[in-house]
Amino acid sequence: MYQRVVLVGHLGADPEMRYTPNGNPVTTFRVATNRRWTDGEGNPQEETTWFRVVAWGKLAETTNQYLSKGRLVLVDGAIQTRSWEDQSGQSRQSWEVRANTVKFLGGREERIAESPEIAAEAVEEDIPF
Repeated sequence: MYQRVVLVGHLGADPEMRYTPNGNPVTTFRVATNRRWTDGEGNPQEETTWFRVVAWGKLAETTNQYLSKGRLVLVDGAIQTRSWEDQSGQSRQSWEVRANTVKFLGGREERIAESPEIAAEAVEEDIPF
């Protein structure tokens, strides 16, 4: 079974890249998505949701090089859960999106960064938007 999430939003800060002990690049960044609606009394409402996004390998290097705070992006990926114990021994969990594809939107030119594992799949797949 495969889960998929597609986000369109703005980066809340510049991406942060680091390397694992094995030398694999990993970049994290936060994306804010906005939802707007009118409530039952006719008042406009807005809600912002933040997502932590993680990119690995060549995708990590590309997103770190080209993305910056405020940039509009489309992220296609899967939700993953992380579990750990905090300093007081309490179990903690967080959810993040592991990016498979990141499309840079809103610039002079749009660029698509894909992880090599899904490049062939992305070409064959119709995206409904």
